[in-house]
Amino acid sequence: MTELPHANYLAGLLKSWSGKPVRPLSWLNDLRARAIDRVSQQALPTKRDEEWRFTDISTLTHLPYLPSRPETHLQRHDIDHLFLSEARIRLVFVDGYFQQQLSTIQNSDDLIIGNLPDFSASHSSILESHLTQYAAFDHNIFAALNTAFLRDGALLIIPKNTTIADPIHLLFIATQPEVTSYTRCLLIGEAGSNVTLVEEYAALEQFAYINNSVTEIALAANAQANHIRIQRESKQAFHLANCSVALAHASRYLSTSISLGSQISRYNLDIRLAEEAAECSVDGLALISDNQLADTHTCIDHVKPNGTSHQQHKCIVDGSAHAVFNGKIIVRPHAQRTNSSQSSRNLLLSKTAQIDTKPQLEIFADDVKCAHGATVGQLDPEEIFYLKSRGLSELSARNLLTFAFGAEIISRISIPSLRQQLEQAVLNQTQSN
Repeated sequence: MTELPHANYLAGLLKSWSGKPVRPLSWLNDLRARAIDRVSQQALPTKRDEEWRFTDISTLTHLPYLPSRPETHLQRHDIDHLFLSEARIRLVFVDGYFQQQLSTIQNSDDLIIGNLPDFSASHSSILESHLTQYAAFDHNIFAALNTAFLRDGALLIIPKNTTIADPIHLLFIATQPEVTSYTRCLLIGEAGSNVTLVEEYAALEQFAYINNSVTEIALAANAQANHIRIQRESKQAFHLANCSVALAHASRYLSTSISLGSQISRYNLDIRLAEEAAECSVDGLALISDNQLADTHTCIDHVKPNGTSHQQHKCIVDGSAHAVFNGKIIVRPHAQRTNSSQSSRNLLLSKTAQIDTKPQLEIFADDVKCAHGATVGQLDPEEIFYLKSRGLSELSARNLLTFAFGAEIISRISIPSLRQQLEQAVLNQTQSN
């Protein structure tokens, strides 16, 4: 079995908890104990594993990064450039730990939001019924590690028939080099609720670290969530993330994921349309260069009839970077009248750039409408010629076309300040390549 980073630390973790009073309830400690047990029975995936055959994370076994420390010297003015003007509610986590002094939480009867441990007693029943129920850790070592080290985390409960007009910003900032951070989010949307959530990962400096993230989202009947996920961490970092979504009757999940940072990033998105007439729309963009590797694995599982899913994923790859996309759509035997489409479009900007894409359909019902497709190519010479004929230089024409390719995904983000930030980030990166 492959030796895990900080294995000795992990082995003594449960013992240290049992020797001191802890605030969380016993069920949470039991959950951690089960996760530690599962970690001990699993190994880090290798390229011999089908789901990881394009992504080599063997480097992690040579990084003895201990868990991050709770202290921080950040002040609000250090990170205000990361704030979104539209977001009046903000939870800030630094190296995985909640920072009350950097956060903005408005008292409201319409929303339950804050640091997860603060609700472990008052909302223990609802937490116990949702936490780890979607992002299972029995066969996922990174989800198991995240749960084993579970302490702080973002909790959002949107009450029944409540619409939160302004976006909620979850900001996870890395400041400590050569550590491992464990970040956690749990969003529960009760029946008829509606919320826009921005989940953002950022670094203030370029250094190496590991970020292990787990997000769980449960939407009750007729609930809606617009989930915008931004990953712009250090280009020396390792970002390993799992997001699991459960959709009830006629609920709607909108997802936009943007990946710009990290040396190696892996994002697993699993969406289960568990009840009839559920709907999801999934957009993704990876923009990488140099020696970066960005791997996105998605699974959209149609369980009941009349479900709808639409997915478009794009990769822009320059230098010697490597992008991976594996998108699976499953239509179960009883999921008749499913309408599903999937598109993977990829742009290579150099001769050494690499893309592996694999859209998949597994259909076990006969009354469905499903389609998928994938393209990998370079910039169109005719389009470049057209722009040059209008007075643009070759470099300017290439930059403009590259920007337009990525901006198609970003333009769908409904938050003006965030959309502007990302458009500028894409423009800066295309101009620097």
